[in-house]
Amino acid sequence: MRNLLYATVLGFALACSGCSSFLEDQVPQGTIDNEQLQNPAYVDNLVISAYAVWISAEDINSSFSMWNYDVRSDDAYKGGNGTEDGDVFHALEISQGVMTTAWNISDMWQRLYNCISRANTALQLLNQLDENTYPLKQQRIAEMKFLRGHGHFLLKQLYKHIVLANDENLTPEEYNNLSNTTYTNDESWQQIANDFQFAYDNLPDTQADKGRPTRAAAAAYLAKTYLYKAYRQDNPENNEVTSISTEDLAKVVQYTEKSIMSAGGYDLEADSHNNFRPEPQYENGCESLWAMQYSMNDGTNNGNCNWSFGLIVPNIPGVTDGGCDFYKPSQNLVNAFRTDMDGHPLFDTFNNSDYDITTDNVDPRLFLTVGMPGFPYEFNKNYMMDKSSTWSRSNGLYGYYVTLKHNVDPDGDYLIKGGWWGSPMNHIVLRYSDVLLMRAEALIQLNDGRLNEAISLINEVRNRAGQSTTMIADYPAAYGVTFYVKPYTGTYTKDEALKMLKFERRVELAMESDRFFDLVRWGEADQVLNKYYAEEADNCAIYSNASFTKNKNEYLPIPFAQISASNGNYTQNCGGW
Repeated sequence: MRNLLYATVLGFALACSGCSSFLEDQVPQGTIDNEQLQNPAYVDNLVISAYAVWISAEDINSSFSMWNYDVRSDDAYKGGNGTEDGDVFHALEISQGVMTTAWNISDMWQRLYNCISRANTALQLLNQLDENTYPLKQQRIAEMKFLRGHGHFLLKQLYKHIVLANDENLTPEEYNNLSNTTYTNDESWQQIANDFQFAYDNLPDTQADKGRPTRAAAAAYLAKTYLYKAYRQDNPENNEVTSISTEDLAKVVQYTEKSIMSAGGYDLEADSHNNFRPEPQYENGCESLWAMQYSMNDGTNNGNCNWSFGLIVPNIPGVTDGGCDFYKPSQNLVNAFRTDMDGHPLFDTFNNSDYDITTDNVDPRLFLTVGMPGFPYEFNKNYMMDKSSTWSRSNGLYGYYVTLKHNVDPDGDYLIKGGWWGSPMNHIVLRYSDVLLMRAEALIQLNDGRLNEAISLINEVRNRAGQSTTMIADYPAAYGVTFYVKPYTGTYTKDEALKMLKFERRVELAMESDRFFDLVRWGEADQVLNKYYAEEADNCAIYSNASFTKNKNEYLPIPFAQISASNGNYTQNCGGW
């Protein structure tokens, strides 16, 4: 029982070397005997608890969607009332003044390890069960390892050198002596992949409960893990990409086979906006491989809503009073949706001028991603956006654009006021268009004669983009917009194909918190972001002192509190933190 209790406080244990004595000092309030522990209902409760923590443990300042940390990218401004409103995130957006003692550095670390702890608690008990009395044993173990892998994946994106809490049977003393440098960067990615591999080998093609991962979801996460792993950053003295592993890329291709996805019924939605609609008929659609499940009208006061997007809601008087207007699309992102006379991106010149409705062709995904002055907010003409404080609490410091993917129609039934504004709309963690683009990227980097296949995958996404106009069909006539996006035709080199792929990832997954991590994975963060800072500084005071330090700002520092409590077992990331 002591080990079981300890597993439930793993997140605290990693921050406190004195947890053994803490547990020993407690007076037991009750006991659970072995017979009760073997009860499938008890086990099921622990499994459900491991899922539930992904809803209950996230926060407006530490969203598991990672939007708070995507403000480091060229896709988004921090937003809010000014640079002092959420100042620790302002430090992230300009890559200056980031402190190891800042609460936002430590908070996410603790929250994610709490989630991993729940999975490990369930795994401890699942391992003890007899399959004859609990036939779902292997499947439930696979689900818990999937959740544990998800937690470790997010931690690795953020902090690089993390503690791998991947042995649920460790003693308290063993937990307290874990190190964040036991594995090389490559080896730690492999440890995460191992959990997803078990999930892939033991999960069914479909699940009656939509929040449970399927075999295809595990395959997609395996592919994503191997794609990150492929870009080797194993020198502890820097974060540079020193090589790209063809073996890992081959794994990406292996786990993104369409036959795996089609077995679970996964495909592209007819309209990409369907992925960001709260109505029940659009939740868990064919493109959603795995999503965080939120709810309303479930017997609770406000529903199990996604409150972690509460800061993103604009401050519409009399409607969303208290909306904080964070996570605002950048002008650079808006310009990226401009297209040329062939319906293709303006790869190297997209930011030479700002998007002009009267003269520029544009990818329709812009208007499904960004709310802009002169257009209806969330496609509702009762709320026409303009350059006023309603759409910019900072009075224009962070611009007047608003993200659409995280918000819902204010007049609908899905915007709920609790402690913050929330919505029952699911947050998709893995979607099929990402799978197509991961596969395309691997094929391009392998460059083994399959460039045409890679480009055809990119074209699948682009063709769907051209058809994604259900909500904006009247925009050309009503607002003078010229939609124009076309697939690529002809023969291209590897470098040209890679440029297409990287640009497609940006516009397809815009404001979904992948952009910064993509730049780090490719080893391009310093080049792209310093160029972005320089261009933005000409018109935006936010970036006047911004500067991205290579081999430092790619990752967050290991929190000071964690290093201090680690008995000397943790090593700080490179960069002079």
